[in-house]
Amino acid sequence: MVGIVIVSHSATLAEGVTELAREMGGGTPIEAAGGLDEPGRPLGTDAAFVLGAVKRAYSDDGVLVLMDLGSAILSAEMAIEMLEPAQQARVILSEAPLVEGAVAAAVTAGAGADLEAVAQEARRGIEAKTDHLRGSSAIPGEDGGDEVGGKQQYGPDATVALQLVIQNPSGLHARPAARFVKAASSAGAEVTVTNLTKGRGPANARSLVSIATLGVACGDEVRIEARGEGAKETIAALEGLAERHFDEHASPGPAGPSSRSL
Repeated sequence: MVGIVIVSHSATLAEGVTELAREMGGGTPIEAAGGLDEPGRPLGTDAAFVLGAVKRAYSDDGVLVLMDLGSAILSAEMAIEMLEPAQQARVILSEAPLVEGAVAAAVTAGAGADLEAVAQEARRGIEAKTDHLRGSSAIPGEDGGDEVGGKQQYGPDATVALQLVIQNPSGLHARPAARFVKAASSAGAEVTVTNLTKGRGPANARSLVSIATLGVACGDEVRIEARGEGAKETIAALEGLAERHFDEHASPGPAGPSSRSL
């Protein structure tokens, strides 16, 4: 599994981001390298301290390093130079936003994605916040298929679909969305999700960032489509997760079933 290292001038900041990312990413190996490696952990950065964190997070799957600013970047660069050449090739220093990037990367790595995919998702980490605050209304379709009229068109024999009403009080916020991504990534199918209530999507259901841009709130109806190998298993896993309200408490919903397979 891809590892993640959080580099910051502040030990408190690095450890806080690491705590949040671990909560979202399950078993993803995440290490904090914040402050100076001295008594009291004063503000600053230390290349040797960063190197130790990279080594702890390292595997053949690689490591993604996220940094806050200034000397954190320089210290990370120096740390990577101290690795063996073969290891250097498996480490990416990312320009992604520290908090949003770390959470997106942790979820993606936890779903089994490779280093490049984890790095790409981290870079996209700011998109949901940008979309929410700037009021963008267009969410492009993703993850394959020909887009016609805002919906992906697949052959009827290739697609398994599910529609359900989200009953979680806060909708698909970070934790349930992370569980959604893990389930959507479990069987290798291509999966999209559309917010039918708000008319947003389809979006890549294996991307935490893409799901966040849909703005799925309590009471919204969503449509999930899976195609390819593992499609039926993926839809079954997502339906089971939805029936458990993504392992959170649910709001009282309308009478009758909250989901239906199509």
